[in-house]
Amino acid sequence: MNCKQFNTIPLEEVLLSLGHLPAKRSEKEAWFLNPFAKENHASFKVNKNLNYWYLHSAGIGGNNIDFMRRYLNASVSEVLTWAENRKFSSLQYQNTSNPKLENLSKNYEILETLNVQHPALLEYLKERKVENQTKFLVEIHYRINNKNYFGIAFKNDSDGYEIRNKYSKICLGKKDISTISNNSNLVRIFEGFFDFISFKNLENQSQKEPSDYIILNSISMISSLKKSLGSYENIELYLDNDEAGNRAVKMVMSENQNAKDLRDLYKDYKDLNDWLTNEDADLKMGYRLKR
Repeated sequence: MNCKQFNTIPLEEVLLSLGHLPAKRSEKEAWFLNPFAKENHASFKVNKNLNYWYLHSAGIGGNNIDFMRRYLNASVSEVLTWAENRKFSSLQYQNTSNPKLENLSKNYEILETLNVQHPALLEYLKERKVENQTKFLVEIHYRINNKNYFGIAFKNDSDGYEIRNKYSKICLGKKDISTISNNSNLVRIFEGFFDFISFKNLENQSQKEPSDYIILNSISMISSLKKSLGSYENIELYLDNDEAGNRAVKMVMSENQNAKDLRDLYKDYKDLNDWLTNEDADLKMGYRLKR
C-alpha cells in the first residue's frame, strides 16, 4: 500500500477500526471526541467530501497519513505497514475492482435486481450458512466506470444497497440503517446484515418470537439510533466483538437501562456469523438462545 491508496480510505472507517465512534454525523461531516486526548465535547471534525480532519481544540488537521502518524507516533512507512494489516472494506473494493472511490456513490448504474440465483452467490451464502435466508436479499447487477459487477444486496432505509460477494464489500447509494418492523416491544440490533440473517436462521430453532430489527450496516450509524430506541421495552445488542463494538454497546447501554449485551453468546468469535460458520455452532447457538 502507498500513501495515495491509504488517503483514499474514508477516515471515518479508519477511526471506527480504532474504536472511535462519532458523537454526531451528517451526510457531509462527522464529529468525534478528540482521539489524541480526553475531552468532553466533540471537537474533531471529519470532512467526508475532502476526507480531511481538523481538531478545533488544537488547531491541527490533515489527511489519513497525518492522522495516523500522530495517533501512532510513527513514521510514514510504519503507518503504511500498520494499514497493510488492516482489512478496510473500501480498500478491499479498490484492490479487487479498482474504481475511483470518490465517484463510487454517484457514478454507478443498477442494471437489474432479481432473486438470488447465480451459482457463485448461492455458494457464497452456503459457505456462510445462511443460504435459506434469501428472502431478505436480492441479486444485484450494476455498472461502475463502464464495468459490470454483481453481488448479494441488502436494502437500507434510504434505498441504498449494501453489496457483498466473496471478493468485495461496498455500498451503493446513501449509507443508512435498515429497519424491519413487526410492531414488537423488543428490538434486536445487529452491525451487519450477515449477522441479522444468521440470527434469523437460528430464531425458529431457538423458539424465539420475531421482534423488530435494526441493522446498522456500519457501526458509525449507532449514533443515529438515539431517538428511535425510546419506544422499546427491551433492546438486545448483537454487535461485533471488537473495540468499536465495545464502545457502541457501552454508549447504548448508558442511555438505555433496558438494553442487554448479548455478545456472550459468541464471545470467542468476531461476530455472530463468524460463530455460525464454525462447525456445530448453529446447534450450540440454538441451545444458548433457549436459555
